[in-house]
Amino acid sequence: MSRLRTHPERHAVSRIGWLRAAVLGANDGTVSTASLIAGVAASGAGRSDILVAGVAALVAGAMSMAAGEYVSVSSQADAEKADLERERIELAEQPAFERQELAGIYVARGLDPDLAAMVADQLMARDALGAHARDELGIWEISTARPLQAAFTSAVTFSAGAIMPLAVVALVPRGQLIPLVIAVSLFCLALLGAFGARAGGASALRPVIRVVFWGALAMALTTGIGRLFGAAV
Repeated sequence: MSRLRTHPERHAVSRIGWLRAAVLGANDGTVSTASLIAGVAASGAGRSDILVAGVAALVAGAMSMAAGEYVSVSSQADAEKADLERERIELAEQPAFERQELAGIYVARGLDPDLAAMVADQLMARDALGAHARDELGIWEISTARPLQAAFTSAVTFSAGAIMPLAVVALVPRGQLIPLVIAVSLFCLALLGAFGARAGGASALRPVIRVVFWGALAMALTTGIGRLFGAAV
């Protein structure tokens, strides 16, 4: 049996569609909800007010993420469909030119002209549109736009990210709320950065530092604003 049949490979790029939306959603859910909670708590609000603000942030944020992802990824999908339709028409009207174009792409990648022409002929005989989609347009099945998947993933992971700071508000004494919300949220962000790096096949250190830094900055700013306006009121 060929070793190729017994050596399946799994590449991180196959997960890029849902991974990007998942990391973005969870990160935004944790940072935005924890920052809002810290800011409202710093203003001197009571626990019930903080909880109401946090739950409202969870619901509004999850819906906003879902809508935003759906609209943006749908725009990408529409552009891909338009390009494929344009390519389909060109293949029907100018097959010889499209063959030369595909062969030229392979020559630019290092094949000699005769071999490039042979490869272009064979690929176009099997699936002309698929060959041009991959090699001319850069549209691959594993990375093609999926609006519903992105919207659902973002909404669910945003909600998951927002749950932890809300749980801290519900469980800890009011006097310890701000430091514990910040500490727990930064810990969750560090785990998220490590998970995203691992799922993407990258080193974890830089993603962890990056996500913790921006999360800490956001929480520090909103806490400062909450104290400022709370003192003014």
